[in-house]
Amino acid sequence: MSGYFGTELQMGLQARAETAADWIRETPGACQSGRLIGCDDVERLGWDAIEEILARDGVCSFRMIPVAELDGLADRLARIGYRLDTWDVFTADRPTAMEATTAILARGLPDGFTALEIPRDPEAPQIVAMQRLMSECGVVPFSGSLLTGECAAGTLSAVADATGTITAVAYGYFPHNAFSPYHRQAWGGLVAVAESQRGKKLGNIINAMMVRRVFTELDADGIYELVGASNLPSRRMVETCGLRFDPGVKCGSTAAINGARFTR
Repeated sequence: MSGYFGTELQMGLQARAETAADWIRETPGACQSGRLIGCDDVERLGWDAIEEILARDGVCSFRMIPVAELDGLADRLARIGYRLDTWDVFTADRPTAMEATTAILARGLPDGFTALEIPRDPEAPQIVAMQRLMSECGVVPFSGSLLTGECAAGTLSAVADATGTITAVAYGYFPHNAFSPYHRQAWGGLVAVAESQRGKKLGNIINAMMVRRVFTELDADGIYELVGASNLPSRRMVETCGLRFDPGVKCGSTAAINGARFTR
């Protein structure tokens, strides 16, 4: 497995998440957050394991945490020097998502744009170009191994312009192990559109491609995406694809108390 991309810190975290892939699959409460090791059930994973992850990696993600548990989680993290940054969760079941994405994709791509075949080599130039586009858009990429399906079942979508330049990308995969109630729920994200090509509905289209594929290729029962509370364009994008805000759960990632947010 390979294809790490980003800063030295980001690549190190990607490598550790991949190295821990078997542990994540076999450990109740653990989940594969792509960029780093994550937790989807604090009680089952336990604070000994969480603090060990934080001591080693300096960061841990939290997926699908009940809102009622957030204050307690944030307080416990603060006592050991960490802040919890959160994202709102938007979800959709198969019928709703398929109906919404069918309508979007029926309109087709703008003239001159084509959907790309995805290479299987995690270090292929096209994979690197997709990771670079994510990074340029402020999204910390996943490793090439994860994007091409070596590390977890997933699906990658990309669009190129008439020159062959990759202009939009999105990815979906299964982050949760068999112990989780979210085992058959896909996560969708890493949506990036080149700044020079914005205003052409490529965000809606690439997100719709990804959402549709988690059902047709991965046979997911549902999908969720994460959006910042103030990110109105992304909220509109996921809603266009049939997802709706779920007020009962949040996802988040740690950062040092005075540190920068890990990703946008």
